[in-house]
Amino acid sequence: MTLFRPEGRALLDTHAFLWWNEEPERLSARAHEFIEEGTNAVFLSAVSAWEIAVKYSKGHLELPQEAQDYVLTRVGREGFLPLAIEISHALRAGMLPPVHRDPFDRLLIAQSQIERLPILTSDPNIARYDVEVIW
Repeated sequence: MTLFRPEGRALLDTHAFLWWNEEPERLSARAHEFIEEGTNAVFLSAVSAWEIAVKYSKGHLELPQEAQDYVLTRVGREGFLPLAIEISHALRAGMLPPVHRDPFDRLLIAQSQIERLPILTSDPNIARYDVEVIW
């Protein structure tokens, strides 16, 4: 169900951010074009930075440099816009139906709903919520 259509704005799922930087061929053509277009506002949530840092520190994610440097360098280079985690996002994430149990994804879903941002994601569970998915 599409609740909104804010043209030219979208929120990156963590894997989409990583794929854009390391394996762009894994992105769908639509997602790749949206990011590459250059005039679209592409947001990276603080929750994705947190997820990357956690997975990197546990050895579950290999990066070419330390997680902090990796994320900050690429956000700046690509012109992605940071999206902070607000109390309203956390509260909404906690009230979502238990379709998706991953706390990082639940926060992204809540941010998508509150900020009216489609999500660039290949995750079919995210599409089961009332959010617009670009993929």
